[in-house]
Amino acid sequence: MNIFVAKLNFKTKESELQELFEAYGEVNSVKIITDQATGKSKGFGFVEMNDSAEALEAIKQLDDTDFGGYRIVVKEARPREERPSFNSRPPRDRNNERSFNRREDFGERKDRHNRF
Repeated sequence: MNIFVAKLNFKTKESELQELFEAYGEVNSVKIITDQATGKSKGFGFVEMNDSAEALEAIKQLDDTDFGGYRIVVKEARPREERPSFNSRPPRDRNNERSFNRREDFGERKDRHNRF
């Protein structure tokens, strides 16, 4: 079972989190999520345990408890939802080319001043 752990102290190490959960059973893996640019903890992570009964007991016992000076949130992890892709590039035209002139995109004239 995959367990979501939030509101972690930013200095918490994966080994410390593993030690906390091992009191309730065998821990397969521990992953604290970090920022890609800075490498610093984002304050949440995941713990994976094989035995569902042990995992549920860990969730029940550890949710809303103090760990590293913070009251942590512990619950069963949900599957990651699809997120929309936010692309900052201009849209492609019919010929699959990027158009950088917004006036052309809306059918306006390129040169407003040349009217003759």
